[in-house]
Order: sequence, then C-alpha cells, then structure tokens
Amino acid sequence: MNHNNAADIVKVFCIANQKGGVGKTTTAINLAAALAALDKKVLLIDLDPQGNATMGSGVDKNAVQSNLYQVLLDEATIASARVRSESGGYDVLPANRELSGAEIDLIQMEEREMQLKRAIAQVIDDYDFILIDCPPTLSLLTLNGLASADGVIIPMQCEYFALEGLSDLVNTIKRVHNNINPGLRVIGLLRVMFDARVTLQQQVSAQIESHFGDRVFQTVVPRNVRLAEAPSHGMPGTVYDKSSRGAKAYIEFGEELIKRVKKETLRSIARPPKLDNL
Repeated sequence: MNHNNAADIVKVFCIANQKGGVGKTTTAINLAAALAALDKKVLLIDLDPQGNATMGSGVDKNAVQSNLYQVLLDEATIASARVRSESGGYDVLPANRELSGAEIDLIQMEEREMQLKRAIAQVIDDYDFILIDCPPTLSLLTLNGLASADGVIIPMQCEYFALEGLSDLVNTIKRVHNNINPGLRVIGLLRVMFDARVTLQQQVSAQIESHFGDRVFQTVVPRNVRLAEAPSHGMPGTVYDKSSRGAKAYIEFGEELIKRVKKETLRSIARPPKLDNL
C-alpha cells in the first residue's frame, strides 16, 4: 500500500538535522507526547542507534524483545516490535546499539533504502502521526527515514552556524525528493533552545523568517531546564512538568502542526510538492 498518493493524508514525519545537539530527539519525544495529549494516535520510530528517543520515552532500550534492527531486516514487524510509552501515551519502535549494524546488513538487500517504508505501510492505518527521530549523520538509516516520510520537520537553534548546516540538509532532502521519494517536502523549521536575551539569536531568528517565510513555524521553543531534566526520568518534558515554558511550547507546536498538516494535505491534493522555494 502506498500512502504517498496525492489525495492521502500527510502523516509520516522525519525530525531531522545533520547537525548534532540541536534538540532533535527532545523535539521528537515532546511532539509525540503533545500530539498524544491532543488525542492523536502516535508512533515514534527511533532511528538512532543511541536509542535516546527510546529511553526518553521511558522504554528500556536493552530490555525490549525486538527493535527497529529486526524490523529493517524483515525479522520482525512494527506491530510485533512496538512498545507503549506509558508516560507519553504513544507507541515507540525502539532502537539500541544493535541498529548500528544495520548499515552493513542492509547493503546486501535490494531497494535497501525502502525497508522502513515497507514496514510502515503495514501499520500506517493504526496512527494519525508517525514521527521518525533520525540520526544526525546522513546514513543509510537516515535515507530509510527520508524515503518513508511525507515531510521533514527541522528543529534548529538560532546560532551562527545553523544556516550553514541547514543548506546541507535541504540539499539532501532535494536529492531524496528527486531520486527516491517525490512526495517528500519540508513541512517547516522549528526554532528550539531559544534564548530571547541573546541578541545574536534574535538576529538569526529574523534572518530565518525573512529567508524561509511561512516555512518557519510560529511556535518558538525556549531554552528550558525542565525539558533537559525530563529524559533522565524517562518521560517527555510535557509530562514531567506540564506547567513549564518548554512543555507549553511543545503543546502549542502540536496544535500548530495539526493545522499545518491539514493545509499540506490539501496543498498536495492540488499539486505535488516542489522544493524549489526552500
């Protein structure tokens, strides 16, 4: 089943940035929890061998029966490998160090970059949103994520080198769009770890807005201690401290994404996505 028909709903998203340490996993976990709190059925796929999205969702990455590695090698299905994040209220397809071996094992397979897409097709109707936390490197794993997705959400810090890394990522997305997944588009850029007191951050933020226009989400996630503490308690920040500024921002972001997805779905029915404007 191909869920990328123009008339189909946009529901599979990669959270990606080729720069590490930009709050990518924090965004994946908290967006999953925010959408679940908004009564959406959510699957979070941990595509990073470090397994941080798994642990941050309260799932012990080393105790799971099977994980994404087995799914990619056709030894398990998502339905058999997924586990529940009790704290977050969403499902997790877990990852651990085993996944780093997937690169080598996948090389022998035909259409190896399509393995995740094929696995997702079997559970696509179980969910309103499927979020994929991509590793920071451009690898065969990331390629599997981008080949599966309808859209990419790019979390970024408003710092001096942020735009430089962004152009690399956009070029990668364009290549995947042109060669593997014509349904792929950039859904939007999310400013994270934002500190309004830092003049440079305000300047970069304004630069991003003027350059990317309506591709920038209105929600801005502030730098927030409670969000940083939450993973060590095995729960999303939106659950760990609902009243924190960070938690409120991610709930707001969940609401904004739901609205944007409706627009994107209508837009893709009207015309297939083009990436020229990014």
